[in-house]
Amino acid sequence: MDPKTTGNWSASSDLARAILYDRTERRKWLFGIALVPLGMLVIGLWVIEAWLWESVWRVLFWWGGCAFITVFSLLFALYDALAVIREERWKKD
Repeated sequence: MDPKTTGNWSASSDLARAILYDRTERRKWLFGIALVPLGMLVIGLWVIEAWLWESVWRVLFWWGGCAFITVFSLLFALYDALAVIREERWKKD
């Protein structure tokens, strides 16, 4: 395997580990991810509404992407809630 690829994988896994195991870092990322569908909602309803409705495919792509990011955000919030429960149980023991 190429050492450059291994380095990228290592860096990516270290970043993921830092995000998933640190509560404050997780909350920062969750806030940022939650802003994306809100921004897409505002842009889709007021900025590019006329352009979107010119094609069914644009509507499906835009709102499908918004739904995908929203579901991802909800799953990440669920992970955060379960991680907080796990952390609090470890503190009790």
